[in-house]
Amino acid sequence: MKLHELKPAEGSRKERKRLGRGIASGTGKTAGKGHKGQNARSGGGVRLGFEGGQNPLYRRLPKRGFTNISRKEYAIVSLDALNRFEDGTVVTPELLKETGVISALRDGVKVLATGELTAKLTVKAHKFSASAAEKIAQVGGTTEVI
Repeated sequence: MKLHELKPAEGSRKERKRLGRGIASGTGKTAGKGHKGQNARSGGGVRLGFEGGQNPLYRRLPKRGFTNISRKEYAIVSLDALNRFEDGTVVTPELLKETGVISALRDGVKVLATGELTAKLTVKAHKFSASAAEKIAQVGGTTEVI
């Protein structure tokens, strides 16, 4: 293959529609806008959700709920995900992110008691469920709230 033989993939490029170029073009005279009316004018048309002056759907429907602006979103870690670490390891949020257990730190890390823990670890996190803290202590590990 040479440089002059390169061509775009079939169907990837399209000729642009040339408007107002004579009757024979198919989009001459009114340029595909029809006769008169709001959409035929320059700058014409209506905004998104406009229903011709009728009360639009977004105003007819009742408002529901609210968004709590001070809500905290925690990165969740299950106990069985901690088994990849060796005994005596100090597990921190940074280590969890480095090893790919969590993808983002968010507002903190919460450890949940999903699965079983076999390794004896020191786990540092922002929150622990009561049963997760209990399971870590059972194996001989320690928990530390940051």
